[in-house]
Amino acid sequence: MNLDVSVIGYLAGFCTAVAQFPQAYKVYRTKDTRSISLGMYAIMTFGVFLWLIYGILIQDWPMMLANGIGLIPCTFNLIITFQNVFRERKKMI
Repeated sequence: MNLDVSVIGYLAGFCTAVAQFPQAYKVYRTKDTRSISLGMYAIMTFGVFLWLIYGILIQDWPMMLANGIGLIPCTFNLIITFQNVFRERKKMI
């Protein structure tokens, strides 16, 4: 059996990219981010962005696709979490 290694890359990339969408959907639907760690999502989003840049630099299509797609829900979750944190801080003042 001859398995093309890129198939594993595409499958892994698909799983990691799609894994972010259920959380993004929940945030979109509820606008509730109280249980989301702002620090974790900031680091995660930056990491996904760096993996995307790395994939572009080495011309690795599975890495570029997975991280390009995964960056969308990560960025969405990060933006909504930032907005909610700042909104809560304004209420406290």
